Amino acid sequence: MISVGIIGGTGYTGKYLLEFIKQHKNIADYTIYANSSAGSKLLDIFPELLGVIENKTIQSVKELSYAHDLYFVSLPHGESLKYIPTLLAKGIKVIDLGGDYRLDTKKLYDEWYGFEHTSANLLSQKVYGLADLNSSKISGSNFISNPGCYPTSILLALIPLINNYSDNIISISSVSYSGSSGAGKSAKTELLLSELDGNVKAYNINKHRHQPEIEQELTKYGMKFPFAFTTHLLPIARGIYSTSTIHLNSAISEFEITEKYLNEYANSIFVRMRKVPPELKWVVNSNFCDINISVKEKTVVITSTIDNLIKGASGQAVQNMNRMFGWDDSLGIQKIIEN
Repeated sequence: MISVGIIGGTGYTGKYLLEFIKQHKNIADYTIYANSSAGSKLLDIFPELLGVIENKTIQSVKELSYAHDLYFVSLPHGESLKYIPTLLAKGIKVIDLGGDYRLDTKKLYDEWYGFEHTSANLLSQKVYGLADLNSSKISGSNFISNPGCYPTSILLALIPLINNYSDNIISISSVSYSGSSGAGKSAKTELLLSELDGNVKAYNINKHRHQPEIEQELTKYGMKFPFAFTTHLLPIARGIYSTSTIHLNSAISEFEITEKYLNEYANSIFVRMRKVPPELKWVVNSNFCDINISVKEKTVVITSTIDNLIKGASGQAVQNMNRMFGWDDSLGIQKIIEN
């Protein structure tokens, strides 16, 4: 049994962390730490969790205890840097749900996030927590950087292809669509219902912070060709749908490619290969990533979909915790599998 601290647990991802932690049989206790909401009761922030969680008082992060075995850190960009170095120096395990440690170099971070990284020495110490592919590195590690939501949907869809056929790929273009919860709880005009309803738009073209993260990880598996990434906002609350188009030098059969994926994910209960393009509603409220592969001559189209708040954040974080401690992947999130 372990004790868990959550720093910044009052946003959307914090809500699901609370649910998963509460039903996890190997977690003895937990404490929530925050800034502006310190002193508030959890059920005042999450009234829908009445009967699910205890109505604990949120503690101030200024009085952070170092008595927990593991900390989930879910803070805005730049804020994690204030706490993670100290936690790690004390030998405490950390899973960071933010973006401060996802990139491998200070230069990339400073360029894409607009902050100066104050603990760049830790960038090489973290394990990138793509749970369904990096399991051997995650097991027994002390510091995991949880992937972004867009990268999770795209990397799970592309890595097996690139890993096996990199020399045969000319280019890849990934187009992704997200619900508004990906932007967090902060009030923004463009996220008002009156702005979203009946509307779809592209945003952050050629400047989305997840692009260098995706390219960084794909390069590790052999990417040496052009990659394009374009994001869109959907008039829905949650979910991510990604469509990746891959152009090849020579044709490969759909059966051959699909077999590579089935082998890659044979031991992953949370990646499901579909015979038809998946639908977003199949994965919302779950930790699943659904993938379909379609091949026509020298063109491969891979569709993938996840719940951005669960597989793209809290669910994958709990899956990473389970692997970190050598537990079954589904612990704490097994109820989702049953739904």
